[in-house]
Amino acid sequence: MDIKTLLATFGLIFLAELGDKTQFAALCLAADSQSRLAVFLGASLALVTSALLAVLLGAFLARCFPPHIVKTVGGVLFIVMGVIMLITR
Repeated sequence: MDIKTLLATFGLIFLAELGDKTQFAALCLAADSQSRLAVFLGASLALVTSALLAVLLGAFLARCFPPHIVKTVGGVLFIVMGVIMLITR
């Protein structure tokens, strides 16, 4: 296992998730629930599942396209989504 990749992935995802809608939803569910452990486990399972899907899709795309194409398309999609979010505020 590549520890540098592991730490970079953890840091990037952790910072990206701070203060997002998912974290706010978990906060609200925990405030409204008697079972905070169930909220934690449900949120954790959801994040793990979405990460698994992203990794599997990334592995599939890496077999079909060169890595620079996947990175470029991913970057362009992030920019397009950001512009759409700014326009539709």
